[in-house]
Amino acid sequence: MMRQLEFRRLGVRDYVVTADEMRTWTQARRPDTPDQIWFLEHEPVYTQGVSCSEPVREGASDIPLVKSDRGGQITYHGPGQLVAYLLLDLRRLGLGVRQLVSTIEASIIELLDQFGLTAVARPGAPGVYVDGEKIAALGLRVRSGCCYHGLSLNVDMELKPFSRINPCGFVGLGVTSMKEQGLSVQVDEAADALERILEARLSGKKTDLY
Repeated sequence: MMRQLEFRRLGVRDYVVTADEMRTWTQARRPDTPDQIWFLEHEPVYTQGVSCSEPVREGASDIPLVKSDRGGQITYHGPGQLVAYLLLDLRRLGLGVRQLVSTIEASIIELLDQFGLTAVARPGAPGVYVDGEKIAALGLRVRSGCCYHGLSLNVDMELKPFSRINPCGFVGLGVTSMKEQGLSVQVDEAADALERILEARLSGKKTDLY
């Protein structure tokens, strides 16, 4: 029987509430629970990974800073950014964390290519880059063989808040978006494309990475 994969569209959501819901859902899932992928946008928020203590520089006091249980360093989420949370049973999928990271990066690269934008991944620096600037970030948490959290893709968002942090812990790293690259794309359009790509890759219909 084909493994089930369910997609949910959640709109604009508070980060803390959504993170709590992911943890609760993951703790309650059973071996036969279908995997889910949540597409959403977040209200403005800075988040720190579980081992990150890097602060936000002055000038961003109106944007909350939240400690997250995901991996990775500090980043910013806000409206106009597509967030995809992957609630997956990695053991059932036969995926290791590195394979999943590669799958996520490859999926974003494929999405951007569909819109005519060339992007790449960087060894040792998870995420996706266009002309040396970061356009997508990722951070995961794995618990008892199941993962949650996921990726964020800058579609049509305000980029100024990134100037008050070292994005993903990299000093001086530039951040870009699909809009900044000259594309007129709505978050829902990007979500539609990413849903098709992730469904194909996670169902085994497409096995190449890049």
